Amino acid sequence: MVNLLTRIKNTIVTDINEVLDKKDSKNPIALLNQYLRQSEQETEKVKKYIERQFKLREEFRKELAHAMDMATKRKGQAEVAERAGEEELATFAKTEAQYFSERADKLQTMVAEASEELGKLERQYEEMKHKLKDMQIRRMQLMGRENVTRAQVKMNKVLGEEHSHQTAYDKFNDMEKYISELEQKVQNQYFHNHIDKKIADLELKMKKDDSLQS
Repeated sequence: MVNLLTRIKNTIVTDINEVLDKKDSKNPIALLNQYLRQSEQETEKVKKYIERQFKLREEFRKELAHAMDMATKRKGQAEVAERAGEEELATFAKTEAQYFSERADKLQTMVAEASEELGKLERQYEEMKHKLKDMQIRRMQLMGRENVTRAQVKMNKVLGEEHSHQTAYDKFNDMEKYISELEQKVQNQYFHNHIDKKIADLELKMKKDDSLQS
């Protein structure tokens, strides 16, 4: 199981630049997201292996406790049978006690090995989680850089910093000039259409003022 975990971990800790350097990818962030999803799935599989290993160790411990209890019980029964003069029963109880004692020794070794293996799995699993978290943070950093780059391209286009025949500001300036000229034309047209009436009004007013003064 440790070898399997090591292979999975080696897959996950592969340099992330290998993913970003693929030339056939039109969207490296999308490819990176897919890679991380696969890594998360592999990490989840490892978690299940660890949970299974933990359960196996607990089963070993239960069997060990049972074997030790039975060994103690059979030893006591052998002593009782000997005191009662039941040699055949005493012999059977001693054989059983020896059997359970040997089983307990084996189970003790199995529990120790299972605990050691579980410790290795847990340490490597923590290493995998840290590596995965580092890659997730790296992804956020790359997404932030991509976002800034895309925003900068849009702003450059709006602000007219891209090379073109006419920038955005030039367009606004031209529009402002056009409106000013249009306003001037409207005003001139207004004076042209009303100049006769305005002059007549002025002459009439001047005559009234002269008559009042005289």
